[in-house]
Amino acid sequence: MADGDPGVFTATTLPGDPRLLPTVTSAFLGTRVFRDILHAAGVYSGAAGDTHRADVPSPLGLRMAAPGARSPAESFTLDTWTGTFSHTIQSPGYTATHQLYAHHSLVHLMAFSITIRRSDGSTQPITVQLQSLFVPQSQDLDLTPGPDFQGAHYIHGQTLTPEVEGGPRPTVHMLWTPIPESLTLGGEERERCWEFLVAVAGSEEEAKRSYSAGLALLAAGSLHRSHIRAWAALRRSCSVELDGPLALRQALHGCLYYLLSAVPPRDSPGAPFHGISPGGLANGTRGEDYWGHVFWDQDTWVFPNLLLLHPEAARAVLQYRLRTLEGARRNAQEQGYQGAKFPWESAATGREVCPEEIYGAQEIHVNGDVLVAFEQYYCTTQDQKLFREDGGWELVEAVAQYWCSRMEWSEEEQLYHIRGVMPPDEYHSQVDNSAFTNAVARRSLNFAADLARDLLLPVPEEWEDRARKIKVPFDEERKYHPEYDGYSPGEPVKQADVVLLGFPLMHPMSAEVRRNDLEMYEPVTDPAGPAMTWSMFAVGWLELKELQRARSQLEKCFSNITEPFKVWVENSDGSGAVNFLTGMGGFLQVILFGFTGFRITRSGLLFDPAFPDDITKLNISSISYLGNKLEVTITREETRMEVTETCQDPRASPLEAVLESGQRFPLSEGHSISFPTAPGWIQRSP
Repeated sequence: MADGDPGVFTATTLPGDPRLLPTVTSAFLGTRVFRDILHAAGVYSGAAGDTHRADVPSPLGLRMAAPGARSPAESFTLDTWTGTFSHTIQSPGYTATHQLYAHHSLVHLMAFSITIRRSDGSTQPITVQLQSLFVPQSQDLDLTPGPDFQGAHYIHGQTLTPEVEGGPRPTVHMLWTPIPESLTLGGEERERCWEFLVAVAGSEEEAKRSYSAGLALLAAGSLHRSHIRAWAALRRSCSVELDGPLALRQALHGCLYYLLSAVPPRDSPGAPFHGISPGGLANGTRGEDYWGHVFWDQDTWVFPNLLLLHPEAARAVLQYRLRTLEGARRNAQEQGYQGAKFPWESAATGREVCPEEIYGAQEIHVNGDVLVAFEQYYCTTQDQKLFREDGGWELVEAVAQYWCSRMEWSEEEQLYHIRGVMPPDEYHSQVDNSAFTNAVARRSLNFAADLARDLLLPVPEEWEDRARKIKVPFDEERKYHPEYDGYSPGEPVKQADVVLLGFPLMHPMSAEVRRNDLEMYEPVTDPAGPAMTWSMFAVGWLELKELQRARSQLEKCFSNITEPFKVWVENSDGSGAVNFLTGMGGFLQVILFGFTGFRITRSGLLFDPAFPDDITKLNISSISYLGNKLEVTITREETRMEVTETCQDPRASPLEAVLESGQRFPLSEGHSISFPTAPGWIQRSP
């Protein structure tokens, strides 16, 4: 690794499996390096369960070669600080470098450059070949060439099949700089850089505007610099640094790179955001990485990290759910229920696009997962506009109505039941009273009632009644939560399920019960299950101050992180989704919520730090809470906090830190406070 820099990943050979190559993406465009296709956000083709990301032919997927060079040395580098991938060939007499990036602020633009530089006094021409598989056609788009524009070639066309019958077929417009088969540095030249642009958008006007903007920056010599500036500003504002083992720091920077690549730039205009799929925007071709669909992975596993570090991106995720609410209403109606039922797999419309019916019909906890994200956002931002004016209340109300219509009264137990579901543990289906599903339904109803009161709206009596009387299975004898009615201790479990009651649901339970749930499910959870699972066990053990047990769970994540570019695989045997953002989201939650003890509640942001022995310090540059940005630095001995920025419009609430001992510390902009590391909370100043 370059000089031990934990944010720069360098190798002299590429992984044998091309799926493990790094991705370069923006909020709108994504590709895997050296691949001949790219994807555009929200551009799906295929009906219902066949809906998948439409493959857009990519001029970016070329590879440099040095013909006739004597034993050239090659290296490949992903620099997470600049958001740039590079391939370098070092040959006697010259160096050739290929750089590739998705422009962070001009989200419709991707670019690459080839630079040839002499390293001796020779005057022979130097030629580098550009090997490309690019053909301007697609199996998913009906593409037609158009007239050249400012030196760029142009194709455009629509997807072949709409997601729903009679629905829209998204259009793609692409402009690209023509790419020769080779580039030659003249005998009299010492160095030369050739730059190439690709602009992709949903309209001809946007594609041309983006391409022209790229050309103008090229002419000023600042295209790559403008990308690096925008990307570096995002990395700085979402900086998470820890003093600990190099492998852990590298994993952290890899996660931040891939997750932040998926979100809209700050201050982006009102372009709609199309959600985050488990394999990211670069993946999702038909038959791979869940076809680019959006799951609970976005709301439960990725969202909480964005909420603390980048609330504007978190809001964009919620707006994706708001935009697909009508599709969710149709899903509920078709299943014979009221309100809205978010799909297990979502694409552009909110209709169910899961290829297998059982998941859409039974894995209904996704509805509650969406609402937990809305609740966490509300608690940390108090953004009433989202709920009063932008459709948030209608969504919350519709999910509450769904849960009420999905419950049945049990005369025998005098409790409400939810029957015939698949819990997060997908090894079981058609079970009654999944502990996680029922707990998340209860939380949905409690939030809906609390929000109604805040918005001065009437609270339907049945919401509170059903929240009080819904069954969440509990074994009084063994003092643990069975996964569902009839679960026998020792039955194998696919992934984190009941352990999610403790975090993120914060379902009321004693430390004894929390421990028993962890002890019960840790040994029976499939070691080959999906990567995010172990993170939640780690958070649980950190909560109980079992630091070594937490570390051993966190360590399991590393069997899902591939070398050299820190691309995650869903399952440790390499199967499942690749560039698995879900696993990365879980891993980041260990750092942002586990090591800090942060818990989002209605009354405050709780903290209770705990580190494994090999970590000595954690610094988070910008935690967003109630319109304030706080820098937080934690060691075993001391916690330091400082408000670095306060929102003026609307004016942010002044904050204070309160320790469980009763000590209070006002938090005001520019003033750092410190105290011996101990549990407490951050709240509005009275």
